Amino acid sequence: MADKEPEDTAETRLARLILSLRKQGVSDPKVLAAIESTPRDMFTPDLFQERAWEDQALPIACGQTISQPFIVGLMTQALKIEPRSRVLEIGTGSGYQTTVLSKLSRLVYTVERYRTLMQEAEARFKTLGLTNVITKFGDGGLGWPEQAPFDRILVTAAAPDEPKALLSQLKPKGILVAPVGRGPVQVLKRYVGDGKGGFDVEEMTEVRFVPLLDGVAREL
Repeated sequence: MADKEPEDTAETRLARLILSLRKQGVSDPKVLAAIESTPRDMFTPDLFQERAWEDQALPIACGQTISQPFIVGLMTQALKIEPRSRVLEIGTGSGYQTTVLSKLSRLVYTVERYRTLMQEAEARFKTLGLTNVITKFGDGGLGWPEQAPFDRILVTAAAPDEPKALLSQLKPKGILVAPVGRGPVQVLKRYVGDGKGGFDVEEMTEVRFVPLLDGVAREL
């Protein structure tokens, strides 16, 4: 009698995902642990539940996406978050990236321009018992000047040019990671403050993100 194939459970899919992230260069054990302990299926629409643990971006409401886990890991790792860090996230979306950040930092301030997404993400944060996430419905391109400066800033939508307004809200030696570019393909850039008002800029890889739009969205 042939041996039965192992059941393809959520746990085995998660294990495969984490192994894939390691192979692609996400090596920080704290980042991997944060991703492993974040239930991606909770942030994935019902239509795509079977694909929740695949390493790919998936559609969510309002024409937005839940980012590919590799990109979440890569961007989070590049931030080099410390336990006392105050992190600003631009583009809450489903709240998946927010939740990963919350497991690594002291406080996460997150801004979303779609009220529907914001409310749904807030409900997920409550279900997960997150107490260090502060949300704001607003124009992400403007950042959150009332709470600045931040130790780290993560932008999950493509800025057309250098995000100067956000860089101005970074601490002198802070780190900002953002996709930058006007086309369908952008460059993921890492800005590291030099402590003198300037930045060392690293081009990491090509990515595809939805554009960072001005203002807040009008929803029906």
